[in-house]
Amino acid sequence: MRILVIDNGGQWTHREWRVLRDLGVETEIVPNTTPVDTIKADGLILSGGSPRVGLNAEAMGKCGDYIDKSGLPVMGICAGHQFMAVHLGGTAGPSKVPEFGKVLMTVDDEDDLFKGLPDVLVVWESHNDEVVQLPPGFRSLAHSDNCQIQAMRHENRPLFGLQFHPEVEHTDNGYEVFQAFIDVCAAHKKE
Repeated sequence: MRILVIDNGGQWTHREWRVLRDLGVETEIVPNTTPVDTIKADGLILSGGSPRVGLNAEAMGKCGDYIDKSGLPVMGICAGHQFMAVHLGGTAGPSKVPEFGKVLMTVDDEDDLFKGLPDVLVVWESHNDEVVQLPPGFRSLAHSDNCQIQAMRHENRPLFGLQFHPEVEHTDNGYEVFQAFIDVCAAHKKE
C-alpha cells in the first residue's frame, strides 16, 4: 500500500506522513506541484496549509488535478478539505467562530471513516475558515458546535474531507481514522 501526502504547506504535514508510516504504509511527502501523471500511489492525502490557503486555488498547486484525474481515493485535511469543497462546487469561507485546540465533534454518519468509533470525539482544530456549503454529491459526516461540516464524503467516489486534524496526538482515535482511509484505499485497489 502506497499513500502520498501532498504538501500544501501545513504545519503538521510531517505528522500525516508519520502516522501513515507508523501504520505500515509506504508513504512520502510530495510537492503540490507534482504532475498527476507521475503520481504512483493507491491514495492521496491533501495536507493542511497556512491560513486561508484552502481558499486560494493557486496556492493549492495541482490538487484539483489529483481530485479530478488521479482516480484515487483522496482525503483532504483542513485546507485540503476546504479546497476540495470549493473545487467541486461547494463553498468555504470565514468561520463564524474559528476553532483552535480541542473541540468536541459529533459523528452524524459513521460511514467508512468513523465506523466503530464513539459518537463524540475530542478533535484538534486549527482553522479560521470552514466549509459552509457541501459540494454537489457530498454528505456531511460530523459536526461540532461551531462548525457544521467537520467531515464530508462524496456519495459515489472515494473522496473525503476533514476539517479537524486526525494526525495530531490530541485527536481521539486519529490513527483509526487514518486506518479507515487506508482500508478504503485497499478496497479501491481491488476494484
